[in-house]
Amino acid sequence: MKQLLAVLVLLSSLSLEAQRRRPSAPPAPPSAPPAPQSLQFGAPLPNLPPSLMPLFGAGRRQFVDHQTVADGLGPIFNGRSCGECHFAPITGGSGGRVVLRIGTVVNGVFDPLTHLGGSLLQGGAVTERDGATHSFRGETPPKEATIVARRRTTTLFGLGLVDATDDATFIALAQQQAARNDGTAGRVALVDNIRAGMKTVGKFGWKAQVPTLHQFSGEAYLNELGITSPDFPDEHCPSGKCDELRFNPQPGLNDSGVKVDATASYMRFLGPPPRGPITADVTAGEAVFLRIGCDACHTPALQTGRNENPALDRVTYHPFSDFLLHDMGSLGDGIEQGAAKGTEMRTAPLWGLRVMSRFLHDGRATTLEDAILAHDGQGLAARERFAALNATDRARLLAFLRSL
Repeated sequence: MKQLLAVLVLLSSLSLEAQRRRPSAPPAPPSAPPAPQSLQFGAPLPNLPPSLMPLFGAGRRQFVDHQTVADGLGPIFNGRSCGECHFAPITGGSGGRVVLRIGTVVNGVFDPLTHLGGSLLQGGAVTERDGATHSFRGETPPKEATIVARRRTTTLFGLGLVDATDDATFIALAQQQAARNDGTAGRVALVDNIRAGMKTVGKFGWKAQVPTLHQFSGEAYLNELGITSPDFPDEHCPSGKCDELRFNPQPGLNDSGVKVDATASYMRFLGPPPRGPITADVTAGEAVFLRIGCDACHTPALQTGRNENPALDRVTYHPFSDFLLHDMGSLGDGIEQGAAKGTEMRTAPLWGLRVMSRFLHDGRATTLEDAILAHDGQGLAARERFAALNATDRARLLAFLRSL
């Protein structure tokens, strides 16, 4: 009964939020409605209880909802809805958008240039055409930035399973890797968990800098949409010019938490990406994947912990990632974020690889071969073993990767 009441309250709150939207809002990016509980991109988790399906649907609608000045958009932002960036091959996926992270190094210490607006650049801004009384300007890299890193949009499929995996699982995985003593051990990212009031394991973001999907949602609303919420109440100062916030058309808290909660629920209940056909070459390619040591970081299977939601309760899933930080040498982006150093990156999950057209954190690689051959640091040995494969084994390995 409490669960049903919570759903009804959230739906009612979202309806009130929707009534405040400008009627001229453009349509959401192309996408399909939630699929049945089957192996389709964009479907909810298998075994998601029927009582939670309205929460999944409401969260998805919020995810694609076009935000306006009246909703608190800006004053600087990178998009006007979550779905604007996460749309390929369907809502919740990736896309061609990239954001910029900047910084510099002073006396060997990374400086995120907080006084100039911080590490993340927001390239868009509200103007008088949006109904604001002041036209703000989007941010561009300042001359002080000696590091400018591109970050492509990540997919969100299956992240509820990662969120439901106990911190102890990742800690134990890091310990097991260290015991191998082969130079590929990952490191747990311990980061600030706002709700817990302590540091917990980071699992999300290119640097594993975010510990939970709820915090991931709130941070995205602030960083990408410029919408404040209870956990993130302070607006970003455009290019560090905090005096400009006196022109902010919607000062104060923009979201009571309803939008952040809805989006977090959508991500939590979004199913993992389905596998492609498993052919003989795919099976043989998986054996090559294991033989050359790709699984040292791209862990094939993990299991969630105990959960009152049967769709998340002790579920074995296959992300092909350990979600740990690894020193990637020259492949690192130079940005220090959370617990990650400049050369460290979280192991990118490989599930959903078959619908991606660009690879690596900055999207520089347009083929799987190029992505593998760009590995460095702790991934160098596996890269060299890949380069030494004969044509048959290489083709089989690529067939396996294209099935994920």
